[in-house]
Amino acid sequence: MPASEEIHKNLIFKYDCNWEELLDQERFHKEFCEDILEPYIINQRWYGGKASALKYIEIIDWFPIQRDADRFYGIVLEVNFKEAFVQNYFLPVGIVTDKDYAQDNVIAYLNLNGKMGYLVDALYLEVFRKQIFEKILEGEKFRYTDVAYRRGRFNEATRYESSRFLGVEQSNTSIIYNESQILKIFRRVYVDENPDYEISKYMTTTGAFKNTPRYLGSITLRFSDKNVITLGLLQELVPNQGDAWAYFTNNLKTAFEELTRQQIDVYQLQKTRTFQQIQINKVPENILSWCPKSFFKDVSQLAKRTAQMHIALGQERVNNAFTPQAFGNDYTVWLKNRLIYQFENRTNLVENNLHKLEDMRLELAQEFLRNKKIIRKRLLDFDEDKLKSERLRIHGDYHLGQVLVNDGDFYIIDFEGEPESTIRDRKVKQPPIKDIAGMFRSFHYAIYATIFNNQESYNYPIEDLFYVAEVLYSHMVGVFLKTYIGAVQKANLNIGYISEIEFLLQYCLLEKAVYELGYELNARPRWAIIPLKGISNILNTTENE
Repeated sequence: MPASEEIHKNLIFKYDCNWEELLDQERFHKEFCEDILEPYIINQRWYGGKASALKYIEIIDWFPIQRDADRFYGIVLEVNFKEAFVQNYFLPVGIVTDKDYAQDNVIAYLNLNGKMGYLVDALYLEVFRKQIFEKILEGEKFRYTDVAYRRGRFNEATRYESSRFLGVEQSNTSIIYNESQILKIFRRVYVDENPDYEISKYMTTTGAFKNTPRYLGSITLRFSDKNVITLGLLQELVPNQGDAWAYFTNNLKTAFEELTRQQIDVYQLQKTRTFQQIQINKVPENILSWCPKSFFKDVSQLAKRTAQMHIALGQERVNNAFTPQAFGNDYTVWLKNRLIYQFENRTNLVENNLHKLEDMRLELAQEFLRNKKIIRKRLLDFDEDKLKSERLRIHGDYHLGQVLVNDGDFYIIDFEGEPESTIRDRKVKQPPIKDIAGMFRSFHYAIYATIFNNQESYNYPIEDLFYVAEVLYSHMVGVFLKTYIGAVQKANLNIGYISEIEFLLQYCLLEKAVYELGYELNARPRWAIIPLKGISNILNTTENE
């Protein structure tokens, strides 16, 4: 434990009131925000402001959460940063008197009317987890209060039996109930409906897409007459063997091991033409000899489920939040402004991080900087008049980590959207091809991650492994596109003719790779080669490749 945190936890905050009156105390609000929360929040995994300078925190709303004698509080925080932006967070709190019960979850030591207690994150208390689950089950009873607990399509016999956390906490906190439901508590919240809640509810209500968890309930806060904050989303728990990232990287590891065992001459392997659609039975034998047909069948099945997701999202004709839209000037202006701002940010990052790069990474970074005018022009080269397809609500942050694997099938989860985007931007209707580009970038990552993590096991120079990576990637893309395009066109989803599809793919792949570059340079510069290689490939693609 850091020394500052140890000192903080040895402070005792005294108030001449009981727990039920504490949130009414102005002094508590001031000390909670300034003396308690600031040292606490920066150590939480769900806190997304670690890279920015915190200015101050304030409580913008709070409300009691109570059943019988068990009283807790939900607190909505506004975190203000010196860079002149804010983030909102949800923190439910409770008080316990038993230190063992509080475990390592102490936010502050409190003395209330002479009685010692421990202020804790209420989600770590089973009595709180049980209470909010039961309130969702009794949804109608609480529906019209400021905090609404809404019940979805539950089995009538459902009761609380058990609860536990799902893995390591990330940006949200997920709780598994009865080993059959999962409640996602949104830690970072927005003064608008969360897209994950909105899309999950839509999918379940229409019944249009089965390979996503069913909506079972939610917790929302009426922040004002016209604004609602989504605090929690309850869904069915899909039985699974992990996510598609682990599944595909494990199979890729096996494929590269077989390549090494056979000592194949890698330069006998040929890439496909860019975006060439490939039937599984047309994948060359010299690739299938070390990367089996079952691997490409998985790629095809994932493409099928992706197509079904987009077909479901594109079928609405009544609900304006989901009805498809044509491209227009407003969208183009929004897109270009957003992407040019992002591109300038990434350019500055590359220039400031050249000293961290070497070898091929440095060469590709220098190539990126030499080509910055070309990249900028490509991002600006978006003419809505040439696009005849439609924009839809899409997943928005689609990659292998957002897909669960269950008995050879795939289930798509987490419709929150791109973490860097505002909540409004996440709801903008976009070409479904953007999701496809996101998945293709994830394929690229999975292949290169396999190489980086197991390079010593493969008896090839790194340049040969990178060559194999591009060959394998081109065939994964080809198989995926053949299945996806066939399925959506059969369902009459308007994604445009092939030339339009390929233009949007190139455009969205460049957008996604530029986006990824920021994360890699900030978090793990060694992996910056993956988006840099992706950008280089896009810029150097020719029709005859």
